[in-house]
Amino acid sequence: WCLKGKRVVRLKGGCPSVFSRAASEILALSEAGVPFRLVPGVSSALAGPLLAGIPLTDKVLSRAFTVTSGHDPSAIDWPALAGFQTAVFLMAGYSLPGLVKGIQGITAEDLPVAIIKDASSGQQRVWVTTVSTMVATTKGESLSPCIIVVGHVVAARQLSPSWEDDADPRSDSDL
Repeated sequence: WCLKGKRVVRLKGGCPSVFSRAASEILALSEAGVPFRLVPGVSSALAGPLLAGIPLTDKVLSRAFTVTSGHDPSAIDWPALAGFQTAVFLMAGYSLPGLVKGIQGITAEDLPVAIIKDASSGQQRVWVTTVSTMVATTKGESLSPCIIVVGHVVAARQLSPSWEDDADPRSDSDL
């Protein structure tokens, strides 16, 4: 369509450069001589936890975090993740048991975990659990799409307002 002079929009939720095909699409557009514009967004890896009341860093609880795809736990470099105080997993709803196995190999089983489903929507749900109980806690639930936060920062959620009690977590009407 764009070669016919039509305007084409490739809209992706969140940040178009996080777990996307941005590099290959940029290359293809460039090679075809098609002008394009990239518009940055906010990754769900950052926005989802905050909307659930979880800061990803804290001067005491976590001075660093990492984000990885949980789609294929066998592809994760688990020893590399062990050095981070907080880990955020995207696209892990269908691979939760494998993810738990990998996490258990690098950290304590009582480490706090938050599973955030449908972040920022009116259907947002948050389960706060531990590494050892996260599968049992969400048994029978459809978790896709979800964001999983592993680390002590999950405990900071209790200090935040409970958006689940509000009509819409995106609303600022209470400010």
